[in-house]
Amino acid sequence: MKALIVRGGWEGHQPVACTDLFRSSLTDHGLEVVISDSLDVYTDPAALDGVGLIVQCWTRGSLTPAQEEGLVAHVGAGAGFAGWHGGVLAMGYEAARYQYMVGGRFVCHPGGMVDHTVDVTGDDPVTAGVTSFAVHTEQYFCHVDPTLDVLATTTFTGDHGAPETAGAVMPVVWKRRFGQGRVFVNTLGHAPEDLLRPETWAMTERGLLWAAR
Repeated sequence: MKALIVRGGWEGHQPVACTDLFRSSLTDHGLEVVISDSLDVYTDPAALDGVGLIVQCWTRGSLTPAQEEGLVAHVGAGAGFAGWHGGVLAMGYEAARYQYMVGGRFVCHPGGMVDHTVDVTGDDPVTAGVTSFAVHTEQYFCHVDPTLDVLATTTFTGDHGAPETAGAVMPVVWKRRFGQGRVFVNTLGHAPEDLLRPETWAMTERGLLWAAR
């Protein structure tokens, strides 16, 4: 099975460095890793042939109708789709089917880099052994699908000039089924050091492998 890493867009999220962190994890689990630096790969049936997992890290990008159709159809037919932070949540705003597939979209992160807590919810292999932990990074406020299988949350305090967010319990990590495919999202992951945090690493690595089945 192939794992296709699609990376590019805004360089502030270090798409190459962040995705390179997980290459050995994927290959160690028997996946052949291929890389694309173009969203046009989603329009190429030959390039998608044999791809069982798409890991996307492409912030601030836009999807053409053809790119959106190719991606959504491939995942719906049984491939996994996974990613983190703005690489999946802050792109494709005009693409309604993409947004529906992912299950959420980035809106804002009040205060920028702030101290907050990530709370693990429920019992799932993706979060096994991970307990609530404190972070200093962007606290993503998203618009999310109410049907998500939420694995971790964060609670907003209303500080940082956003009093309207007070008490909001926001999903941080989730998974969902989409057609025959699987989707995994982690809102953490602004930079490599965020992904290397042990709790974040464990959940993200497991989530990628879950999506790949």
